[in-house]
Amino acid sequence: MQLNKRIDQPEAVSPALARFRTNKAIPSVIEKNVLTALSFFPALQQTPIRFVFKQRINSSVMQAQPVFQTLLRPRANRAYQINISALFTLTHTAIPIHQLPDAIMIGWIGHELGHIMDYERRTNLELVGFGLGYVFSAAYVKKAERIADSFAVNHGLGHYLIETKRFILDHAELPQAYKDKIARLYVSPEEIVEQVKKLEEEKLDRQKKAL
Repeated sequence: MQLNKRIDQPEAVSPALARFRTNKAIPSVIEKNVLTALSFFPALQQTPIRFVFKQRINSSVMQAQPVFQTLLRPRANRAYQINISALFTLTHTAIPIHQLPDAIMIGWIGHELGHIMDYERRTNLELVGFGLGYVFSAAYVKKAERIADSFAVNHGLGHYLIETKRFILDHAELPQAYKDKIARLYVSPEEIVEQVKKLEEEKLDRQKKAL
């Protein structure tokens, strides 16, 4: 798949998106995509979230986690961090992550925000257990990733998720081991398509009943 080629300049942000900046720390080169993804999650508008570029994230491209110190505070004062690999590593090269197509970035960030929606409904102690389960159990990882995707789909990001997953699985230059991991632990694009179709059918049914 052809990657976008764009200069490293932040894109202009509309006033409609700018209101989702509240309590957020976002690198300027990905701000528009992050705010677009956040716009699908109005419940997170006041939630403190930092988006941080990292040189390396173990076997991942993005990673959402609670800020550890805030787990010692009341639940209402919890904060989160989304780590983002600064480089998108291919088999023979690497490119800056922000040069990926907009739809791919929005889908990827939307998935991570789905994790935060999941975290928000858990107690601090439950989040500690979540972290342990995620480290030691592949079955737990699979369940957690499914939940994150469900939040993203239910908030209207299904089409972005489909593009992101197909981009990963069909990309000829991505390491096969990474693609195998995604196929093994994450919801398939085909299943997301079915979830989106079901949501659209339910929405149509509600509209018909409202007439």
